[in-house]
Amino acid sequence: MGIFDWKHWVVILVVVVLVFGTKKLKNLGTDVGESIKGFRKAMNDDEKPADPAATPAQPAQPSQPVHPQATQPVNAPHTIDVQAQKVEEPARKDS
Repeated sequence: MGIFDWKHWVVILVVVVLVFGTKKLKNLGTDVGESIKGFRKAMNDDEKPADPAATPAQPAQPSQPVHPQATQPVNAPHTIDVQAQKVEEPARKDS
């Protein structure tokens, strides 16, 4: 008798079913199975070489309007370059 005895596994299985219920265990098994399928599909997609005939020969035109004097699209987010400075805490008047 040890941990690998079939009687121990039956008792553990019964306790798990009683605690979680069959519906939750079924949903858990379905979710794990879908995750494994997705992982395998992603691994197989990464291993396949890219098809050179599927790539377009000409680069795509920008879909956003471009200002005549700008090199970026008009609706592009603006960034500001700044340098952080340390701000000192104001002295408390009540101390």
